[in-house]
Amino acid sequence: MAINIQISAKFKKQGWKVKIRDKERSEDPHVTIIKGVKAWRLNLRTKEFMDTSPPEKEVPEKLKKEIAEAKKLKRIIEEWDKMYPWNKVDSQNKEEENG
Repeated sequence: MAINIQISAKFKKQGWKVKIRDKERSEDPHVTIIKGVKAWRLNLRTKEFMDTSPPEKEVPEKLKKEIAEAKKLKRIIEEWDKMYPWNKVDSQNKEEENG
């Protein structure tokens, strides 16, 4: 089941969502930022956007900063690690985790 990450009411009202989606087993750890049918994947290891389309510039800077805020980012990483314990954010790849 996907995990919804709390964001400010301002962005919720504008239709933005931030989620850790399910069925992301083989992906690099990331959080998905959603508005309507558009989705952006933010890599939790590198803190960079994973796709070129849609363009990153469409995501408001204040929303990016809100997601990157230390307390919120820590919670996002904890949620990812719980959901995908074999692909934790602090491991470089799944093989290292499985030894």
